Amino acid sequence: MGFNFKKNRDWAEHLTIVMQLGLTMVGCIGFCFFIGLQVDKWLGTKGIFVTVFIILGVIGGGNVAYRQILETIDANPKDKEHSENGRH
Repeated sequence: MGFNFKKNRDWAEHLTIVMQLGLTMVGCIGFCFFIGLQVDKWLGTKGIFVTVFIILGVIGGGNVAYRQILETIDANPKDKEHSENGRH
């Protein structure tokens, strides 16, 4: 007995959106952390650039996540409109 995607479609779609947003934030923050770490090692500073780049990663990740949410919201009314008119 496996996962019935047709029965749980809405739930699965919402889960994928949440996972995508989380991974986007983690990716942006993680990438910026390692860039900041390398710049700190290169310049011999102690955490200044890590802090700055983490803040930039949070801002950048939030911006990308916000755009993904807007894209998802804009896509949903079109899908509902097509299904109401009998088109898929």
